[in-house]
Amino acid sequence: MFGKFFSKKEESFYLPGEEIKIGKSCSFMNYTCAKDPLSICKNRVAFSMLAFLLVYSIIGIRLFEVCVAPNIHDAEQEEATHLRAFAQNPIKRADITDRNGTIIATSLPTVNLYANPKKILNPERAAQRLVKVLPELNYNDVLRKLSGRGSFVYLKRNLTPSQQYQINYLGIPGLEFENGEKRIYPHKNLFAHLLGSTNIDNKGIAGIEKAENERLTQSDIPLALTIDSGVQDTIREHLAAAVKHFDAAGAAAILMDVNTSEVLALVSLPDYDPNRSVNPNSRSYFNMATKGVYEPGSVLKIFNAAMSLESGKVKVSDKFDASEPLKLKYNVIKDYRGENRWLSVPEIMVYSSNIGSARMALKVGGAEQKQFMQKMGFFDELNFEITEKSKPIFPKRWGEGTIATVAYGYGLALTPMHVITAFSAVVNGGIYHEPTLLKNSDKKDNGYRVLSYNTSKQMRDLLRLVVTDGSGKRANVLGYEVAGKTGTANKLSANGKYNSKVVRTTFVSTFPVSHPQYALLVMMDEPKGSKETWGFTTSGWNSVPTAAKIISAIAPQLNVKANYDLDEARQARIIEASYTRH
Repeated sequence: MFGKFFSKKEESFYLPGEEIKIGKSCSFMNYTCAKDPLSICKNRVAFSMLAFLLVYSIIGIRLFEVCVAPNIHDAEQEEATHLRAFAQNPIKRADITDRNGTIIATSLPTVNLYANPKKILNPERAAQRLVKVLPELNYNDVLRKLSGRGSFVYLKRNLTPSQQYQINYLGIPGLEFENGEKRIYPHKNLFAHLLGSTNIDNKGIAGIEKAENERLTQSDIPLALTIDSGVQDTIREHLAAAVKHFDAAGAAAILMDVNTSEVLALVSLPDYDPNRSVNPNSRSYFNMATKGVYEPGSVLKIFNAAMSLESGKVKVSDKFDASEPLKLKYNVIKDYRGENRWLSVPEIMVYSSNIGSARMALKVGGAEQKQFMQKMGFFDELNFEITEKSKPIFPKRWGEGTIATVAYGYGLALTPMHVITAFSAVVNGGIYHEPTLLKNSDKKDNGYRVLSYNTSKQMRDLLRLVVTDGSGKRANVLGYEVAGKTGTANKLSANGKYNSKVVRTTFVSTFPVSHPQYALLVMMDEPKGSKETWGFTTSGWNSVPTAAKIISAIAPQLNVKANYDLDEARQARIIEASYTRH
């Protein structure tokens, strides 16, 4: 066959029309080296087909190598790299958790709607159709934005997926979407004054959101706080009930670990829902626990007694004349329902004697008193991790009148956070720690001594007496050895005079006093008297019983073991029996 194909032949003789007959066979016999036009055409077509077949074969093989069967080693390496890689987090702001890992602030992905007015063909029609989908928008505002000269304008932020779909369905050129995120607070009001909130651009504007804004935006690792969600909820529930029961204008409560100054709960009422926009001038926006500065009243006698004992100029067994009012140059100091006799230091604390406290301070002296108050942090703004905080207000001149009035709770205005932080140092053995909300803070390791251990021990005994025998009796929760001090401060009226009918009450306590673990401060603003309280509005009738209910509820949550002393248990049975009807 091949020989025939390549062999030379003499020109064949064709009958008329026979030269255009085409053979039906596809064999090589149809292709010859003849020089006639038909053979030449057949050969050229065959050569072209072979060339195209060769080119496309090369292209197909190459495509197969690149797209279908890549290098096996590269595939394995790529797969391993893929397994090691983490998906990029679309959320830019880190979560905030409590001490147990419960999320109390988080961010959700969302979209923002914006427009390029230059691409809007019919602003009136576009605005009309948008308002139908988003009825919360104002037609005139939308029309004004769509008719502007700029190339970018926000129309609405944080759209729902349904809203995004409906706007896409409108098919209006010039409307675009931008990826964003929205801050969510799952517990609503519970942590309002702690967490604060963010603005429309998800930037912190209050609370720890503002104070730790840089940390929250530079790392996606959750920020852990010292707060206990369960304890916070319990305290807020009891405090809100007390505000309603005593018809108070507001209240605040702080729970602190006395050995580290970690804040486990912080409540200020009224509060607000940070998921909603809030008027910054609203009372609910004001944090009474850290921002408000108040004259603490008799609570300040704790630090006056500690200062006096620490100085060595006063002993527990010393007595001071409280038989008559103490007359100073510009002031006369009296006792509220005084004993009108000489009182020992324990009795001054138990009966909350203004006269006795003033005489103790005068014996020590103003220079030493001022130095001690400064050492307890009463002249400086606290280094605390939220932005809503204030500096104490104290007199520039520290004369005889100041020495006496500061001794029993006036003339020096402090935040509740100042009071409980210093109180923790008094009862924990004398070590002062700066308060903190951050679980991994190093503040708890940077304490410094402000009192001797012996003075701290004496103060614990005195504070326990206040609860067992004094104005704090209603906080004597059996089993938990509560110790503390009451305080009732008259508020200043509009004319600058103190009004004895409008008060602010405080009770600061620790438990268990034999081995202090926690400190609790409860403050009530303008509580009202009732038949139940015999018309009285002092701390012992409102803040103290509120603290008792809180301690009874949170002590088991904090795993504080009750220690039922035999004498206290027997006393409780006697009291209970006296009210039992036979």
